[in-house]
Amino acid sequence: MHYSKQFFIALVFVSSMAFAQQKKQYKVNTIAFYNVENLFDTENDPITYDDDRTPDGKDHWTDEIYQAKLKNMAKVISEIGADVTGTAPAIVGLCETENRKVLEDLVNQESLIGKEYGIVQFDSPDRRGIDVALIYQKKLFTPTNYKAHELLIYDNVDPTKRIFTRDQLVVSGMLDGEKMHFIVNHWPSRSGGEARSRQKRISAAKLNKHIMDSIFVQEPYAKIITMGDFNDDPTSPSVRDVLKPKKKRENVGTKQLFNPMEEMFKNGLGTLAWRDGWNLFDQMILSSEFTKKDYTSYRFYKAGIYNKSYLANSKGQYKGYPYRSFGNGSFTGGYSDHFPVFVYLVKEQ
Repeated sequence: MHYSKQFFIALVFVSSMAFAQQKKQYKVNTIAFYNVENLFDTENDPITYDDDRTPDGKDHWTDEIYQAKLKNMAKVISEIGADVTGTAPAIVGLCETENRKVLEDLVNQESLIGKEYGIVQFDSPDRRGIDVALIYQKKLFTPTNYKAHELLIYDNVDPTKRIFTRDQLVVSGMLDGEKMHFIVNHWPSRSGGEARSRQKRISAAKLNKHIMDSIFVQEPYAKIITMGDFNDDPTSPSVRDVLKPKKKRENVGTKQLFNPMEEMFKNGLGTLAWRDGWNLFDQMILSSEFTKKDYTSYRFYKAGIYNKSYLANSKGQYKGYPYRSFGNGSFTGGYSDHFPVFVYLVKEQ
């Protein structure tokens, strides 16, 4: 056992054999995703458009501000799921990180350094220089393979002009002795309007589906979690029509997907707000093997949005919206314009 501590939740099951109730104990791990809203260092990268996030840039991005941003991000990550598991997430997918350096600075913050997070990251071709990444507690997860998959998309007007965007990061490995695959996404934005930009996200969804289908060819019962900021809601065409996840776990067949976020969205919940409306762009979608209910291996237990009160504006025009870290040309002391999302995976002890 590689756990420094073991954490359990008690659930009640009915024994069909004895027609009696019995309590079973379960191991729990949190898998999370967080858009950390432009986590940039203060150095000017000459090959990306990061000039604003430098001390002399428009945002006056000083080391003092950078350190405050790191501290805030680390605090949030350390607390996701901790009320149930007693520890930070086993695995966290991240987006809007500038490079490996900011990730190293992040995992070495006081609230995270004791968790000994490892890092998987590749530089994406995104023009702003932002990447996707995955961090993992080394005592809980061992990566065995990882790869960045390039998304090739082109301009609507000039089909010879490539649009440079984020890769999709696939990390495979062993979580407590079980093989799992994690895909971290940050699909193209809605810049220019949702309809005009829709095809870009459909292309991202097709790449995501291709990656999962390739895994299923080798492992029909693969445990896959695709997570990220999809810049689309659970009911958008990219998710609904391309990935085709089911919204109820009991309806999921082999090699199909389950999206626990769809029910949340239909109930009015979201991870970011815009013009008096909520979107649920940040999603965790799981393959069919997680939806079984025998719990002899890790299964889906619950999904959630980590939206504690301190992560939201407490007053003013944007009361209740995510308390973002930058606004009106200056650092606000806040966190991110997105709330994190998470799932609990549980297994019989």
